[in-house]
Amino acid sequence: MPATTAHQLRRIATNGVQLNVAIAGDGPAVLLLHGFPHTWRLWSGIMGRLAERYRVIAPDLRGLGASARADEGYDAGTLAADAEGLLDALGETSAAVVGIDAGTAPAVLLALRRPGLVRRLVVMEALLGRLPGAEHAVAGGAPWWFGFHAVPGLAETVLAGNEAPYIDWFLDSGTLGRGVPDDIRAAFVHAYTGGEALRCAFSYYRALPTSAQQIQDAVATARLTMPTMAVGSHPVGTGLERQLRPIADDLVGHHLQDCGHIIPLDRPEALFAHLAPFLSGRSDEVTKSRSREVTEAVRRIKVGGSGVRPGGESSRTAGPGCAR
Repeated sequence: MPATTAHQLRRIATNGVQLNVAIAGDGPAVLLLHGFPHTWRLWSGIMGRLAERYRVIAPDLRGLGASARADEGYDAGTLAADAEGLLDALGETSAAVVGIDAGTAPAVLLALRRPGLVRRLVVMEALLGRLPGAEHAVAGGAPWWFGFHAVPGLAETVLAGNEAPYIDWFLDSGTLGRGVPDDIRAAFVHAYTGGEALRCAFSYYRALPTSAQQIQDAVATARLTMPTMAVGSHPVGTGLERQLRPIADDLVGHHLQDCGHIIPLDRPEALFAHLAPFLSGRSDEVTKSRSREVTEAVRRIKVGGSGVRPGGESSRTAGPGCAR
């Protein structure tokens, strides 16, 4: 869907900060949480189609885009409280929550802390602190920019006047060289130009140890009880899904091939193909149907014994070299 999809922009106060929020459509709420170096316009490729069935709520996160430049509060717990307060301010008692990159940890924390508020959870292309399961994804250490951004005052000083090529590098690598539409690229560069804009952006990285501990504490006493979907591409792949598997009651995972980190802009069609049925619950019916098929196949194997179904039809349930 083009970036010109009809929406309204509102300034909404939540948790001590003013957020810039794009809102479109009517229906059950869907809250979209972007990452770095993005704004709400990250969702331009899918927002219009979602708005045909849902009330889509896409804020610029605290300190980013046109939201207020907060002095502090860039840990996942505070960002989750921002999201909760935003839904409350808009009169929403539940929402499907979708997060990517820096928006993933707040989405997960909100779901762990307020399961009655999060109807469904979708998370993409991020790792959750020290949770086990993603060791393969970080075997070579964290990406170089994590350390660069983490040092207070360093990156914003070094990058002063060079914001555009720096942001372009992330947009190019995050789409495997395909790039993003010119208007969205210009919006992102504008949003991350200037010392204060960069300070706020890099504060997310400086708060990562706190966010990691918040996730660790939360999973010690809570689980993800709502339907949850993890979507990976390059470079995270299945890492997030593996982290979530032990703490989620109902999890489905998808790994998009030939897709960069910025999934909603690089492969919006592929993302929407997974997102639409999941949000509507149709994917649940498919899963149940497949489960019934597996159960019936197992029953037939047990009845047939030798692997021959009643009527003489041959049934092969194990591949070469696999024991039943």
